[in-house]
Amino acid sequence: MGENASFWESLIYAHPTCTTWKQEAEGSIYHLASILFVVGFMGGSGFFGLLYVFSLLGLGFLCSSVWAWLDVCAADIFSWNFILFAICFVQFIYVTYQVRSVSFDREFQELYNALFQPLGISLTVYRKIVLCCDAEVVTLEKEHCYAMQGKTPIDKLSLLVSGRIRVTVDGEFLHYIFPLQFLDSPEWDSLRPTEEGIFQVTLTAETDCRYVAWRRKKLYLLFAKHRFISRLFSILIGSDIAEKLYALNDRVNVGKGFRYDIRLPNFYHV
Repeated sequence: MGENASFWESLIYAHPTCTTWKQEAEGSIYHLASILFVVGFMGGSGFFGLLYVFSLLGLGFLCSSVWAWLDVCAADIFSWNFILFAICFVQFIYVTYQVRSVSFDREFQELYNALFQPLGISLTVYRKIVLCCDAEVVTLEKEHCYAMQGKTPIDKLSLLVSGRIRVTVDGEFLHYIFPLQFLDSPEWDSLRPTEEGIFQVTLTAETDCRYVAWRRKKLYLLFAKHRFISRLFSILIGSDIAEKLYALNDRVNVGKGFRYDIRLPNFYHV
């Protein structure tokens, strides 16, 4: 017990307390380093947030090293700050390399900027989504069918990148599908993962179209590994279905004041 007490006494009283304080302020380099530290710790998350943090903290440690070398003349203070500067510099280079390695073709980059980036989806998560569709954009020529009523199986989920798709049933026009909308979100949502089905509508390209397609089984495997991506697609598909409901309800009517949705037979509205 006495040894512990003597240890704490030596730790506390080994150095005299400050009896006098320096009258002059430290140099501008020291204050610049402090400002950089304050601003640097305000950085956010993600790749660009890390770049922000490591760049400003690195500059702050570099300024502290210069201050320790020129004003304080303390080798230990200079050494620690320079080591921390070197660590921040290495981390900055590493994160920069990661950002550059996460690159996509023009259409996938435009898709990210228009749909996924506004939702706060990071590039690393988006890369998993792109790899799930094999980073491929499919071309559908004008007047060619993406799906035929009663024939085409529901085995994928597709997102229109460019062009316009016409949706018909028994030759009757229902609605259009525009860029950044899913081609088969109602069909996807109507089936469980283990179920199979066929399209009840015909989807025809009214112009030359480009779309991204995720195979059903492969996408469900991605959902099982990453619950966040599963919730993301659930939100996107739900929003897409809501837009299609509005488009359908304005066109399709059944007697007695009820409106019937052909693509979503479970939905009725008075």
